Amino acid sequence: MDDERAELERLLDEALLKPVFQPILDFRVRAILGYEALIRGPEGSPLSRPDQLFGVAARCGLSLRLEHACREASLRAFASQRLAGKLFLNVTPDCLLDPRLMNGRTRDLLSELGIAPNRVVLELTENQQISDMPGILEVLLHYRGRGFQIAIDDLGEGFANLRMWSELRPELVKIDKHFVHGIADDRIKFHFVRAMQDLAEIGNALLVAEGIEREEDFVCIRDMGIACGQGYFIAHPEATPIRQLSRRTLSALDQQSLALSPMTGGPGRLPTARSLLKAIVPVPIHASNAAVIERFEADPSLEVLPVVQGSQPVGMINRHSMVDRFARPFRRELFGRKSCELFMDHAPLVVDQHATIQELAMMLSLAPRHYLLDGFIVTGDGEYLGVGSSHDLMGMITEMQISAARYANPLTQLPGNVPINEHVDRLLAAGSPFVAVYVDIDNFKPFNDTYGYRRGDDVIQTLARLLCEQVDERLDFVGHIGGDDFFVIFRSADWEMRCWETISRFAESVTNMLGVDERLSGGYMAENRRGELSFHPSPTLSLGAVRVGPGDCESHREVAAAASGAKKQAKKRSRSGVGEPAGGCLFIERRRLGDGASHLFARPLVN
Repeated sequence: MDDERAELERLLDEALLKPVFQPILDFRVRAILGYEALIRGPEGSPLSRPDQLFGVAARCGLSLRLEHACREASLRAFASQRLAGKLFLNVTPDCLLDPRLMNGRTRDLLSELGIAPNRVVLELTENQQISDMPGILEVLLHYRGRGFQIAIDDLGEGFANLRMWSELRPELVKIDKHFVHGIADDRIKFHFVRAMQDLAEIGNALLVAEGIEREEDFVCIRDMGIACGQGYFIAHPEATPIRQLSRRTLSALDQQSLALSPMTGGPGRLPTARSLLKAIVPVPIHASNAAVIERFEADPSLEVLPVVQGSQPVGMINRHSMVDRFARPFRRELFGRKSCELFMDHAPLVVDQHATIQELAMMLSLAPRHYLLDGFIVTGDGEYLGVGSSHDLMGMITEMQISAARYANPLTQLPGNVPINEHVDRLLAAGSPFVAVYVDIDNFKPFNDTYGYRRGDDVIQTLARLLCEQVDERLDFVGHIGGDDFFVIFRSADWEMRCWETISRFAESVTNMLGVDERLSGGYMAENRRGELSFHPSPTLSLGAVRVGPGDCESHREVAAAASGAKKQAKKRSRSGVGEPAGGCLFIERRRLGDGASHLFARPLVN
């Protein structure tokens, strides 16, 4: 015990703690959001590992002293390396309540190192229970008022951090690595994280998936729409961390899912950050403030100047902020020869050229307000390419929304014929297999004529809602051709089950729209086309499904014709009464498109 205490005090007295930094990737813009600072003892010391270090500190009553030393060492190392983005600092509740943290020393240290408080994220760990929640809330209010952000660690590890989330309302929440490892193959973990994602959206928090070690989990997390990721697959903690993403990470990011519409992003001809790029010549980090002022004075249209270290962006200088600073007396004389690093924003919004317009819009909507004025830096493989403006981004989004609205069905707001055709052509061009399903409502016209167009619209809107609920929004596409005809493009492996579920739920929904007598008889009495009173069955569904593999079709026209043919077969089966009583029919074209052999199979849904 005495030897351990002596060794720990030696490390603290001689400032021998070694910070290492692990990057946190922002999936939305394919760039490094910041770094989490972790601590190590010197090599050869019995306290080299963090568990040994903090274990001894706890036994010797030196936890707070160690934590303060870790924070200072991390801040100094972060500043000395001029790392970009945010710094995540681990803080325990006891340390947060320690008066030494609020006595101005941290503020003075940040000022000395040139680190703005809005670049620091206080990551609250759950290794000790919070005994003074009101006190913690008061302290966090103090730090938030000075620009710091709050994160909680290891969500899902215990119930305490769920309470912390609800009470503290952090800006960032880290998902425990237990739920991340193997998520690509584990439906339970997937749904747990999906539930966390729903909570995060309600609480306006960003999720960070910790412990990403496999490429499959990396891609799954990205495709789920989780904002950020951290783990060995991205990078190991290092004393000198990576400043740009590795080839392996970029390759995994490039495994883009095909877009469901032009507003959902994806590869190919869809708009990305590169389409907004303006090639502004940057200034090197060693350039003087006087040189920056000269650039602004020489070009009145120049609103921002990016700052680079070599070929990598490290900051952004806003014209109005810079000119305002130097308009004050003696500022040119005092600061003109000093490096422009003094007045630049050290944490600009940096995005990869492949980041989609939708992702950029989401980033800017959640980012601090000054990003709307400064815009964003665009990079390629981590190297500076140019600058994009929020004004141009908003203009492009407006244009895309107008275009999308022009081709949307007015009743359901689902994509109409043009976006359906475009999506099918994208899938064909990419050689991605899919299933095209033509959906039609049987016995709809007599229902519409008998009960009125308003009730008919209710039936159509009900079907639209059910289809949207049954598809996987990450993979599948729902379009409304017009009237009571819909078109669904499935890439989900369990598409057939989803079809049967739609048929069943639609039959149940329509039944609930009818009166008691109509429900019992399965239909209603109304005039037919000849003006004669006759029995009409309740509306049901006919679905015609066609599998489309790579090279099977050349255009959306062939897919539409094949799906239409399958739908006709389904309606024939439905009218023939095979398998009555029936709630609908799914006809699956079993032959491969283009083959001569015809092996067809259909099956009615039997109650």
